Amino acid sequence: MAIDKIDYLDKKILSILSKNARIPFKDVAAECNVSRAAIHQRVQHLKEAGVITGSGFDVNPKSLGYHTCTYVGITLERGSMYKAVCERLLHIPEIVECHFTTGPYTMLVKLYARDNEQLMDLLNNQLQSIPGVVATETLISLEQSIKREIPVKLEENEN
Repeated sequence: MAIDKIDYLDKKILSILSKNARIPFKDVAAECNVSRAAIHQRVQHLKEAGVITGSGFDVNPKSLGYHTCTYVGITLERGSMYKAVCERLLHIPEIVECHFTTGPYTMLVKLYARDNEQLMDLLNNQLQSIPGVVATETLISLEQSIKREIPVKLEENEN
């Protein structure tokens, strides 16, 4: 299923699920005026097409003792080293996101540390020791104020 083949019903399903991924399919079906089987089939197609990429739980890092959320801008010797550096970053479990970026950094990673001491260890002994990493810049998140899914726009003329 290509992204341009998402119809109004798909968008309505996505809109409902993005607000509550645990809602029973029977409730989604009732809101969409279709059968539960139709919802199940549509969701399966959306998963296979890569439109829906997850349905897990978000674990609060603080509940596991990770109190410091940090973004680290990484500058590489050469942009072509990205994949090799990314392979090394995969072995650092505190890193939860990694992006190849434009702008002042080659890469941007998001990581969680238990405290400043662990953060210093992650930066000095793990990230900065990776071959090809020439500089890092650390931004500590003081508070996450917004976290949400991208909105699914339902156009009336699609109906």
